[in-house]
Amino acid sequence: MAPRFPYSWEPKCASGAFSVMTQPVVVTIPHALGKAEAKRRLQAGFHNVRTNVGESFVVLKDAWSGEHLDFQASLLGQTTKGKVDVADDHVRLEVQLPWVLAVLANKAKALVEKQGRLMLEKPTTKT
Repeated sequence: MAPRFPYSWEPKCASGAFSVMTQPVVVTIPHALGKAEAKRRLQAGFHNVRTNVGESFVVLKDAWSGEHLDFQASLLGQTTKGKVDVADDHVRLEVQLPWVLAVLANKAKALVEKQGRLMLEKPTTKT
């Protein structure tokens, strides 16, 4: 049996070049806030995440559609994308890490979960 790796090889173009796509990091965070309050806190917290994580994290794009967020960010110079879905009793966050950051997947998952919990637990002022 071949060894299993945390990423899969997918052809990038007809020339035979390959790109490496990792398995997504998925975090589910339970809450008792309801959809509207959880979304409000996430929106406020998402804009402040650079302050909490540091200069190595930059949000390049974020687009909300109802209770769904698609985002693109740069982390340690690597572009990543992800999505957030807000439900009545939980938030599901999925981040696709580039292969360079895949070796840090467990630490990244812990960091994402910690930041998500802080956003949901810490009350923010309404704007």
